[in-house]
Amino acid sequence: MVLLYVFLGLAAGVLIMFFINRVYRQELTRSLINLSQEALRQNAEDFLRLANENLAKHIQTGTGELEIKKKLIDQSLENIRENLQRVEHLMSEIENKREESFGKLSEQLKVTAEQTSKLQETTGKLQTALSSSRIRGQWGERMAEDILNIAGFVEGVSYIKQKTQQDSGSRPDYTFLLPQNLKIHMDVKFPLDNYIKYINENNEIVRENYKQQFLKDARQRIKEVTTRDYINPANNTLDYVIVFIPNEQVYSFIHTNDQNIMDDALKNKVIMCSPMTLYAILAVIKQATYIFNLNKTTSEIMKLLNDFYKQWGNFKESMETLGKRIESVQREYQLLVTTRSNRLDKPLEKINELYTRENSELIEEQYNPQISEKTQ
Repeated sequence: MVLLYVFLGLAAGVLIMFFINRVYRQELTRSLINLSQEALRQNAEDFLRLANENLAKHIQTGTGELEIKKKLIDQSLENIRENLQRVEHLMSEIENKREESFGKLSEQLKVTAEQTSKLQETTGKLQTALSSSRIRGQWGERMAEDILNIAGFVEGVSYIKQKTQQDSGSRPDYTFLLPQNLKIHMDVKFPLDNYIKYINENNEIVRENYKQQFLKDARQRIKEVTTRDYINPANNTLDYVIVFIPNEQVYSFIHTNDQNIMDDALKNKVIMCSPMTLYAILAVIKQATYIFNLNKTTSEIMKLLNDFYKQWGNFKESMETLGKRIESVQREYQLLVTTRSNRLDKPLEKINELYTRENSELIEEQYNPQISEKTQ
């Protein structure tokens, strides 16, 4: 029972302490709240006072800064106004130049349109002209003649135009004259009808047909020049014939779309050439002719040199003989002017002495008779 009373007493004491502590904490909390509110009020008053003081200072400082900024803004606005005036003036000049340039451009476009119209007209005339095989042949011959003139070939000397072969009756357009009475023929006629149709056609299937037909025409042309007896060794021709295609684009088109045509042509002794390659071939022919003539001239020169060396040897021998004779004559001459002359001079000197002495004695006798008598 004692322990029970002790335990109850302790429990009661703990409860009393809990309530006392709770009441104390509430009072302490209220006190802290009151203190915090009082401190916050005082701090707020101090903050407002300091804020008013700082605000007054800042307002005073800001007023001065605003004045400075206002002046700067006014100055910037003035600069902007001046820049705007310059821009306006520049835009006005650009507008004037634009109007002037637009007028020139319109004039140039007008001239370009006129030139384009003339070009279209010329192209149409050229297309119409090329549709004729006879005119195409004349055009090809004219291009070939221009290249021949550039290469330095002279008609009647370096080549013959439209020479008919006597054996077969075929007619190459040009025959180039080579050394040793050799020659090589060239033909400028080339089929272009299907190529022109290929260029003007828009349907791909039809274009392909025209292309194949044109390549077939090119091969047929190669076959024709081989069967027309352009190559005739009995007539002093070389083993090859030249076929001139008077257009670089057509030449490139053939080789691009038929890569074996060149090999097949060479197998048939046919050399296909464009304007550029024709110039190269003519340069080779000209150089070969020059070298041949040079070799021929060189052999003649060597023969003349051999004759010259022979005559030069005879001349040198005659000169040596003449030199020896001149040396002999010179020695005889030196002998005459020295030894022989001295030996001849001595008797003459003695004769002169005797003559002088005799004359002196005669003179003395004439002017000194006493001496003469006494001497007698």
